Amino acid sequence: MTKLTTSQEIRLASRPKGLPTVANFTLAESTLPPLQAQQVLVRNLFMSVDPYMRGRMNEGKSYVPPFAIGQALEGGAIGEVVESRAPEFKPGDVVTSRYGWREAFVAAPKDLRAVDKAIQPFSVYLGAVGMTGMTAWAGLTLGEVKAGEVIFISGAAGAVGNVAGQLAKLRGCRVIGSAGSTEKVQSLLDECGFDAAFNYKSGPTLEQLNRAAPDGIDVYFDNVGGESLEAALSVLRVHGRIIACGGISSYNDEKPKPGPANLFNVTTKRLTMKGLIVGDWLDRQDEFEKEVGGYLRAGKLKSKETVVEGIDHAVDAFLGLFAGKNMGKMIVKLS
Repeated sequence: MTKLTTSQEIRLASRPKGLPTVANFTLAESTLPPLQAQQVLVRNLFMSVDPYMRGRMNEGKSYVPPFAIGQALEGGAIGEVVESRAPEFKPGDVVTSRYGWREAFVAAPKDLRAVDKAIQPFSVYLGAVGMTGMTAWAGLTLGEVKAGEVIFISGAAGAVGNVAGQLAKLRGCRVIGSAGSTEKVQSLLDECGFDAAFNYKSGPTLEQLNRAAPDGIDVYFDNVGGESLEAALSVLRVHGRIIACGGISSYNDEKPKPGPANLFNVTTKRLTMKGLIVGDWLDRQDEFEKEVGGYLRAGKLKSKETVVEGIDHAVDAFLGLFAGKNMGKMIVKLS
Protein backbone atom coordinates (compact mmCIF):
# COMPACT_ATOMS: atom_id res chain seq x y z
CA MET A 1 0.00 0.00 0.00
CA THR A 2 1.25 3.49 -0.92
CA LYS A 3 2.12 5.46 2.18
CA LEU A 4 -0.47 8.12 2.99
CA THR A 5 1.16 11.55 3.20
CA THR A 6 -1.59 13.89 1.95
CA SER A 7 -5.36 14.14 2.22
CA GLN A 8 -7.99 16.07 0.31
CA GLU A 9 -10.51 17.88 2.50
CA ILE A 10 -13.50 20.21 2.23
CA ARG A 11 -13.13 23.58 3.95
CA LEU A 12 -15.66 26.30 4.71
CA ALA A 13 -14.73 29.22 2.43
CA SER A 14 -17.45 31.65 3.60
CA ARG A 15 -20.57 31.67 5.74
CA PRO A 16 -23.73 30.98 3.73
CA LYS A 17 -26.57 33.49 3.52
CA GLY A 18 -29.75 31.47 3.17
CA LEU A 19 -29.35 28.29 1.14
CA PRO A 20 -25.63 27.39 0.82
CA THR A 21 -23.97 27.22 -2.60
CA VAL A 22 -20.82 25.51 -3.85
CA ALA A 23 -19.06 28.90 -3.55
CA ASN A 24 -19.23 28.59 0.27
CA PHE A 25 -16.84 25.60 0.15
CA THR A 26 -13.42 24.77 -1.20
CA LEU A 27 -11.62 21.47 -1.89
CA ALA A 28 -8.03 21.60 -0.64
CA GLU A 29 -5.11 19.26 -0.05
CA SER A 30 -3.42 19.02 3.32
CA THR A 31 -0.20 17.30 4.39
CA LEU A 32 -0.64 14.62 7.04
CA PRO A 33 1.73 15.03 10.00
CA PRO A 34 4.20 12.23 10.82
CA LEU A 35 2.70 9.70 13.20
CA GLN A 36 3.75 10.18 16.82
CA ALA A 37 3.43 7.90 19.84
CA GLN A 38 -0.20 7.35 20.90
CA GLN A 39 -1.50 8.36 17.47
CA VAL A 40 -3.42 6.51 14.75
CA LEU A 41 -3.58 7.12 10.99
CA VAL A 42 -7.01 6.45 9.48
CA ARG A 43 -8.16 6.37 5.83
CA ASN A 44 -11.85 7.23 5.62
CA LEU A 45 -14.14 4.86 3.75
CA PHE A 46 -17.42 6.79 4.11
CA MET A 47 -18.45 10.17 5.48
CA SER A 48 -21.80 11.57 6.55
CA VAL A 49 -23.57 14.75 5.49
CA ASP A 50 -26.42 15.88 7.75
CA PRO A 51 -28.86 18.80 7.88
CA TYR A 52 -27.65 19.93 11.35
CA MET A 53 -24.32 20.87 9.75
CA ARG A 54 -26.04 23.87 8.16
CA GLY A 55 -26.39 25.47 11.60
CA ARG A 56 -22.67 25.07 12.28
CA MET A 57 -21.93 27.13 9.16
CA ASN A 58 -23.44 30.20 10.82
CA GLU A 59 -21.47 32.46 13.11
CA GLY A 60 -22.61 32.50 16.71
CA LYS A 61 -23.16 30.20 19.64
CA SER A 62 -25.38 27.13 19.37
CA TYR A 63 -25.45 23.67 20.95
CA VAL A 64 -22.35 22.87 18.86
CA PRO A 65 -19.44 25.23 18.01
CA PRO A 66 -19.54 26.90 14.58
CA PHE A 67 -17.25 25.69 11.80
CA ALA A 68 -14.22 27.95 11.32
CA ILE A 69 -13.72 29.64 7.97
CA GLY A 70 -10.70 28.22 6.16
CA GLN A 71 -10.72 25.03 8.21
CA ALA A 72 -11.87 21.53 7.29
CA LEU A 73 -15.47 20.76 8.18
CA GLU A 74 -16.27 18.00 10.67
CA GLY A 75 -18.83 15.23 10.81
CA GLY A 76 -19.35 11.53 11.19
CA ALA A 77 -17.04 9.19 9.28
CA ILE A 78 -16.02 5.55 9.24
CA GLY A 79 -12.58 4.49 8.17
CA GLU A 80 -9.84 1.88 8.31
CA VAL A 81 -6.72 2.12 10.46
CA VAL A 82 -3.70 2.28 8.17
CA GLU A 83 -0.99 2.70 10.80
CA SER A 84 -1.04 2.80 14.58
CA ARG A 85 1.38 3.80 17.30
CA ALA A 86 -1.22 3.20 20.00
CA PRO A 87 -1.94 -0.20 21.56
CA GLU A 88 -5.72 0.32 21.37
CA PHE A 89 -5.79 -0.07 17.57
CA LYS A 90 -4.03 -2.04 14.87
CA PRO A 91 -3.95 -1.76 11.06
CA GLY A 92 -7.13 -3.11 9.53
CA ASP A 93 -9.38 -2.06 12.42
CA VAL A 94 -12.51 -0.18 11.35
CA VAL A 95 -13.38 2.90 13.39
CA THR A 96 -15.90 5.71 13.56
CA SER A 97 -14.85 9.30 14.23
CA ARG A 98 -15.92 12.92 13.88
CA TYR A 99 -13.21 13.49 11.24
CA GLY A 100 -15.43 13.52 8.18
CA TRP A 101 -15.07 15.79 5.13
CA ARG A 102 -11.51 14.50 4.54
CA GLU A 103 -9.89 11.45 3.02
CA ALA A 104 -7.48 10.66 5.86
CA PHE A 105 -6.41 11.98 9.26
CA VAL A 106 -4.23 11.43 12.31
CA ALA A 107 -5.95 11.24 15.71
CA ALA A 108 -5.62 10.09 19.29
CA PRO A 109 -7.28 6.78 20.31
CA LYS A 110 -9.85 8.66 22.45
CA ASP A 111 -11.29 10.19 19.26
CA LEU A 112 -11.95 6.81 17.64
CA ARG A 113 -14.46 4.03 18.30
CA ALA A 114 -13.97 0.50 16.98
CA VAL A 115 -16.94 -1.20 15.31
CA ASP A 116 -17.94 -4.78 14.65
CA LYS A 117 -16.61 -5.64 11.17
CA ALA A 118 -19.27 -8.35 10.83
CA ILE A 119 -21.94 -5.70 10.20
CA GLN A 120 -21.80 -4.69 6.55
CA PRO A 121 -21.78 -2.38 4.68
CA PHE A 122 -19.74 -0.22 7.03
CA SER A 123 -21.79 2.82 5.99
CA VAL A 124 -24.61 1.61 8.27
CA TYR A 125 -22.50 2.91 11.17
CA LEU A 126 -23.26 6.41 9.86
CA GLY A 127 -26.96 5.65 9.34
CA ALA A 128 -29.20 3.01 10.87
CA VAL A 129 -26.72 1.99 13.60
CA GLY A 130 -24.96 5.36 13.67
CA MET A 131 -25.89 8.76 15.03
CA THR A 132 -28.97 9.17 12.85
CA GLY A 133 -30.33 5.78 13.88
CA MET A 134 -29.50 6.57 17.48
CA THR A 135 -31.36 9.88 17.13
CA ALA A 136 -34.47 7.96 16.05
CA TRP A 137 -34.09 5.46 18.91
CA ALA A 138 -33.43 8.17 21.48
CA GLY A 139 -36.43 10.18 20.27
CA LEU A 140 -38.82 7.26 20.69
CA THR A 141 -37.34 6.57 24.12
CA LEU A 142 -37.58 10.23 25.13
CA GLY A 143 -41.19 10.34 23.96
CA GLU A 144 -42.03 7.11 25.83
CA VAL A 145 -43.60 5.73 22.66
CA LYS A 146 -45.42 2.46 23.31
CA ALA A 147 -47.52 -0.22 21.65
CA GLY A 148 -50.96 0.77 20.41
CA GLU A 149 -50.14 4.46 19.91
CA VAL A 150 -50.44 6.43 16.68
CA ILE A 151 -47.29 8.33 15.70
CA PHE A 152 -46.83 10.84 12.89
CA ILE A 153 -43.30 11.39 11.55
CA SER A 154 -42.44 14.31 9.27
CA GLY A 155 -39.46 14.02 6.95
CA ALA A 156 -40.14 10.30 7.21
CA ALA A 157 -38.04 9.28 4.21
CA GLY A 158 -34.94 10.98 5.64
CA ALA A 159 -32.12 9.43 7.64
CA VAL A 160 -33.78 9.77 11.05
CA GLY A 161 -37.41 9.54 9.98
CA ASN A 162 -37.34 6.19 8.20
CA VAL A 163 -35.56 4.51 11.13
CA ALA A 164 -37.91 6.14 13.65
CA GLY A 165 -40.88 4.75 11.73
CA GLN A 166 -39.47 1.25 11.49
CA LEU A 167 -38.59 1.21 15.20
CA ALA A 168 -42.04 2.50 16.11
CA LYS A 169 -43.58 -0.34 14.09
CA LEU A 170 -41.41 -2.81 16.00
CA ARG A 171 -42.80 -1.27 19.20
CA GLY A 172 -46.36 -1.99 18.01
CA CYS A 173 -47.40 1.50 16.89
CA ARG A 174 -49.53 2.66 13.98
CA VAL A 175 -47.10 4.80 11.95
CA ILE A 176 -47.90 7.69 9.59
CA GLY A 177 -45.23 9.50 7.60
CA SER A 178 -44.92 12.49 5.30
CA ALA A 179 -42.36 12.80 2.51
CA GLY A 180 -41.72 14.95 -0.54
CA SER A 181 -42.36 12.66 -3.51
CA THR A 182 -44.58 9.83 -4.68
CA GLU A 183 -41.51 7.56 -4.86
CA LYS A 184 -40.60 8.27 -1.24
CA VAL A 185 -44.17 7.72 -0.05
CA GLN A 186 -44.25 4.36 -1.81
CA SER A 187 -40.94 3.36 -0.23
CA LEU A 188 -42.28 4.17 3.23
CA LEU A 189 -45.30 1.97 2.62
CA ASP A 190 -43.68 -0.92 0.74
CA GLU A 191 -40.19 -1.13 2.26
CA CYS A 192 -40.36 0.52 5.69
CA GLY A 193 -43.75 -0.85 6.72
CA PHE A 194 -45.52 2.45 7.44
CA ASP A 195 -49.29 2.11 7.83
CA ALA A 196 -49.98 5.37 5.99
CA ALA A 197 -47.91 8.00 4.20
CA PHE A 198 -48.57 11.09 2.12
CA ASN A 199 -46.75 13.59 -0.10
CA TYR A 200 -46.81 16.95 1.68
CA LYS A 201 -46.31 18.69 -1.69
CA SER A 202 -49.58 17.34 -3.10
CA GLY A 203 -51.91 19.15 -0.69
CA PRO A 204 -52.21 20.84 2.71
CA THR A 205 -50.49 18.78 5.40
CA LEU A 206 -53.37 19.22 7.86
CA GLU A 207 -55.96 17.83 5.41
CA GLN A 208 -53.80 14.83 4.54
CA LEU A 209 -52.92 14.12 8.16
CA ASN A 210 -56.60 14.27 9.17
CA ARG A 211 -57.41 11.71 6.47
CA ALA A 212 -54.59 9.42 7.62
CA ALA A 213 -55.47 9.79 11.33
CA PRO A 214 -59.20 10.63 11.61
CA ASP A 215 -59.14 9.80 15.33
CA GLY A 216 -55.99 11.84 16.05
CA ILE A 217 -52.38 11.00 16.90
CA ASP A 218 -50.62 10.35 20.19
CA VAL A 219 -47.08 11.34 19.22
CA TYR A 220 -45.51 13.68 16.66
CA PHE A 221 -41.84 13.09 15.75
CA ASP A 222 -40.82 16.45 14.29
CA ASN A 223 -37.99 16.62 11.76
CA VAL A 224 -39.42 19.50 9.75
CA GLY A 225 -41.18 22.18 11.81
CA GLY A 226 -43.31 24.79 10.04
CA GLU A 227 -46.55 23.59 8.47
CA SER A 228 -46.01 20.03 9.70
CA LEU A 229 -45.73 21.14 13.33
CA GLU A 230 -48.83 23.29 13.04
CA ALA A 231 -50.79 20.39 11.53
CA ALA A 232 -49.64 18.03 14.27
CA LEU A 233 -50.69 20.50 16.97
CA SER A 234 -54.21 20.36 15.53
CA VAL A 235 -54.38 16.57 15.23
CA LEU A 236 -52.69 15.54 18.50
CA ARG A 237 -54.98 14.06 21.11
CA VAL A 238 -55.20 15.30 24.69
CA HIS A 239 -51.96 14.53 26.57
CA GLY A 240 -50.16 13.95 23.25
CA ARG A 241 -46.38 14.33 22.96
CA ILE A 242 -44.07 16.07 20.52
CA ILE A 243 -40.47 14.94 19.99
CA ALA A 244 -38.68 18.06 18.70
CA CYS A 245 -35.80 16.56 16.71
CA GLY A 246 -35.29 18.98 13.81
CA GLY A 247 -36.73 21.76 11.68
CA ILE A 248 -35.24 21.44 8.21
CA SER A 249 -37.96 23.65 6.70
CA SER A 250 -36.33 26.70 8.37
CA TYR A 251 -32.60 25.87 8.44
CA ASN A 252 -31.85 28.19 5.52
CA ASP A 253 -34.15 31.05 6.53
CA GLU A 254 -32.27 34.32 6.89
CA LYS A 255 -34.97 35.67 9.23
CA PRO A 256 -36.95 33.51 11.69
CA LYS A 257 -40.56 32.80 10.72
CA PRO A 258 -43.41 33.27 13.22
CA GLY A 259 -44.26 30.17 15.22
CA PRO A 260 -47.39 28.03 14.75
CA ALA A 261 -50.64 30.01 14.94
CA ASN A 262 -52.19 27.27 17.08
CA LEU A 263 -49.48 26.97 19.72
CA PHE A 264 -52.11 27.46 22.43
CA ASN A 265 -53.15 23.85 21.71
CA VAL A 266 -50.20 22.89 23.92
CA THR A 267 -52.18 24.34 26.82
CA THR A 268 -55.72 23.24 25.91
CA LYS A 269 -54.65 19.68 25.06
CA ARG A 270 -52.07 19.47 27.88
CA LEU A 271 -49.38 18.47 25.39
CA THR A 272 -45.74 17.72 26.18
CA MET A 273 -42.94 18.86 23.84
CA LYS A 274 -39.39 17.66 24.45
CA GLY A 275 -36.27 18.76 22.62
CA LEU A 276 -33.83 16.09 21.45
CA ILE A 277 -30.05 16.33 21.02
CA VAL A 278 -28.50 12.91 20.42
CA GLY A 279 -25.26 13.95 22.11
CA ASP A 280 -27.10 13.78 25.44
CA TRP A 281 -27.60 10.03 24.91
CA LEU A 282 -24.05 8.87 24.22
CA ASP A 283 -23.85 7.04 27.55
CA ARG A 284 -26.51 4.67 26.14
CA GLN A 285 -24.78 4.04 22.80
CA ASP A 286 -23.95 0.40 23.62
CA GLU A 287 -27.59 -0.27 24.52
CA PHE A 288 -28.73 1.32 21.26
CA GLU A 289 -26.22 -0.61 19.12
CA LYS A 290 -27.18 -3.91 20.74
CA GLU A 291 -30.91 -3.42 20.15
CA VAL A 292 -30.89 -1.78 16.72
CA GLY A 293 -27.89 -3.76 15.43
CA GLY A 294 -29.83 -6.88 16.41
CA TYR A 295 -32.82 -5.76 14.36
CA LEU A 296 -30.56 -5.09 11.39
CA ARG A 297 -28.86 -8.49 11.58
CA ALA A 298 -32.24 -10.22 11.95
CA GLY A 299 -33.62 -8.46 8.87
CA LYS A 300 -36.24 -6.61 10.92
CA LEU A 301 -34.82 -3.19 10.06
CA LYS A 302 -33.94 -1.93 6.58
CA SER A 303 -31.02 0.43 6.14
CA LYS A 304 -31.97 3.05 3.54
CA GLU A 305 -29.07 4.92 1.92
CA THR A 306 -28.29 7.31 -0.91
CA VAL A 307 -24.59 7.00 -1.78
CA VAL A 308 -22.57 9.66 -3.63
CA GLU A 309 -19.02 8.81 -4.73
CA GLY A 310 -15.92 10.93 -4.15
CA ILE A 311 -14.96 13.77 -1.85
CA ASP A 312 -15.24 16.13 -4.81
CA HIS A 313 -19.00 15.45 -4.75
CA ALA A 314 -19.43 15.82 -0.98
CA VAL A 315 -20.72 19.39 -1.23
CA ASP A 316 -23.28 18.34 -3.87
CA ALA A 317 -24.42 15.57 -1.52
CA PHE A 318 -24.83 18.05 1.34
CA LEU A 319 -26.76 20.55 -0.76
CA GLY A 320 -28.92 17.68 -2.03
CA LEU A 321 -30.31 17.24 1.49
CA PHE A 322 -32.18 20.54 1.15
CA ALA A 323 -33.54 19.60 -2.27
CA GLY A 324 -34.87 16.24 -1.03
CA LYS A 325 -32.45 14.21 -3.15
CA ASN A 326 -31.85 11.57 -0.47
CA MET A 327 -33.83 8.48 0.36
CA GLY A 328 -32.71 7.53 3.86
CA LYS A 329 -29.17 8.43 4.91
CA MET A 330 -27.03 10.54 2.57
CA ILE A 331 -23.55 8.98 2.46
CA VAL A 332 -20.37 9.96 0.61
CA LYS A 333 -18.12 7.04 -0.38
CA LEU A 334 -14.47 8.04 -0.17
CA SER A 335 -12.49 4.83 -0.81
